[in-house]
Amino acid sequence: MKFWSRANNHLALVENITLATCLMLMAAFPVLEIISRTFGVLGITGSTDYTRHLTLIIGLLGAIITSREGSHLSIHAVVEYIPSRIRSEVVAFTRGVTLAVCIGLTWAGFHFVQVEYHSPNTVGQLIPIWIVLMILPVGYAGVALREIHNIVGLRSRLIAVSVAGILSLFAWWASPELLSSLLIPIIIGFLAASLFGLPIFAWIGGIALVLFLAEDISIAAISVETYRIVASPVLPTIPLFTLAGYMLAEGGASKRLVKLFKHLLGWLPAGPAIAAVFVCTFFTTFTGASGVTILAMGGLLLPVLLASGFTKSFSIGLVTATGSLGLLFPPALPIIFYGVISHTPIDQLFLAGIIPGLLLLAAVSVYVWYRSTKMEIKNYPFDKQAAWQSILHAKWELIIPIIAFGGIFGGIMTLVETAAAVVFYVIIIGTLVHRDIRIRGQFLEICVKSATLLGGILIILSVSMGFTNYLVDAEIPTRASAWVAANIDSTITFLLFLNLFLLIVGCVMDIFSAIMVVVPIIIPMAAVFGVHPLHLGIIFLANLELGYLTPPVGMNLFLSAIRFERPLPQVYRDTLPFFLLLLVMVLVITYLPGMVLWLPGAN
Repeated sequence: MKFWSRANNHLALVENITLATCLMLMAAFPVLEIISRTFGVLGITGSTDYTRHLTLIIGLLGAIITSREGSHLSIHAVVEYIPSRIRSEVVAFTRGVTLAVCIGLTWAGFHFVQVEYHSPNTVGQLIPIWIVLMILPVGYAGVALREIHNIVGLRSRLIAVSVAGILSLFAWWASPELLSSLLIPIIIGFLAASLFGLPIFAWIGGIALVLFLAEDISIAAISVETYRIVASPVLPTIPLFTLAGYMLAEGGASKRLVKLFKHLLGWLPAGPAIAAVFVCTFFTTFTGASGVTILAMGGLLLPVLLASGFTKSFSIGLVTATGSLGLLFPPALPIIFYGVISHTPIDQLFLAGIIPGLLLLAAVSVYVWYRSTKMEIKNYPFDKQAAWQSILHAKWELIIPIIAFGGIFGGIMTLVETAAAVVFYVIIIGTLVHRDIRIRGQFLEICVKSATLLGGILIILSVSMGFTNYLVDAEIPTRASAWVAANIDSTITFLLFLNLFLLIVGCVMDIFSAIMVVVPIIIPMAAVFGVHPLHLGIIFLANLELGYLTPPVGMNLFLSAIRFERPLPQVYRDTLPFFLLLLVMVLVITYLPGMVLWLPGAN
């Protein structure tokens, strides 16, 4: 037993070091391109190619680490309501389904590698393409092995392995005709299993595998689509900005920014709460995940709010609600992700989101002020010297938005180069200037934490590409558009139904999964009613942002209940006023397209 425990620890260390190395290489290549371009020297041949393919490696390696940490995105809607006497068996069954899907995806990846083995294509003119593509079968197999390792108890492990074996044998033995006849029950089964904790990547990937098998199409097509997304020139920004956000959240930047906004805004009516709104917005913008903000900032902000006289219910509701406010500001990852999937210009999406984002920020700030008038709030008198000192302490963090905005809108750097520059800047100020982050130990730990988010996102992306491709080939978006055109007679009605639909999607799926699965379907529908692509993008993101707060299974609600050790029904009550306020603002964004289209000049 001790041998296996030591072996597992050594393997985990190898995984962590490999991932951190890949992340640093991904950041280094674009930065070297900036330096070579600035000084007029020859750059690294194929650096862009290396950067793009490192995204694939990081995604699958991150998925293995995410499995190791037990952090794959899932719904878990009814697991806690399952009687304890059968809960372990139900969990083991869902683990078995996950294993079966991983086996299928491993086989699909292996077939793709076989096809590309004799291909003359290379990565960076040096590495044969099949060597890099080996990460596909190896990655999915690694996820499967980590899932098996995480199962507690011999009985549960036997159940999971048996379920995986039976499902895999059935998929191999069944004819396309049989699978076609069972398609609806199988899809319903996957969706039902998702409610019991089946990871999102597993039910999307499982449905994709069954659909391709039922059409007698090689499942290698899923891996082909996975690899195709690597061709996106901006996809590397997702791991890069994620790493930068985690560096900020885990270092001392959070404390410096809390102190800064407290001194700058604390003298206002409801100043401490407004400061909390701005801090949460800043961190969500750069981490791209509202859950990270709640988990990282909740412990800092809640004591400040309580000490200022705000009630516990109001304070928890505020932190929970504002955890997703930054998702409309550049360089938020959901905007980049939406742009990649919808083929909408990302710089235009960034501009389109600024005014709606400011509207949400202002609405919450005004509401906070209104609520504070009914409480005995302790404000902080404005101290010019203390405010100046807090600015000096946080000056290095205040430069980050300047780098990001300058790179994105100044035409100085590409989006990937901007993300890489931000990563290196954050690492330098964290390790050498403030020395909040230790290179030995802590740096690796932060890379692993970012990997748990990256792995969960990018593995969903990899399987969703195949699923989306099937939907397009089956003309599902076209048929849906025709139905909508025939049954909905006005743009206003369409937008109302779209709001309702996206709220439901947002409360049962994370924003990245929703973008992958839903966007290809709604784009043709919106085109029927003349909805501008930029307006549609901001409507989509604003609704999904609100979905994090939508009962009963909004993700922020669960994270807040865990972070603040508060019963879930109480968290519902804490966040309800903020939910209703933001719902009204989302409707304003939906029905006033001018505020979205003005800055990009798309009126």
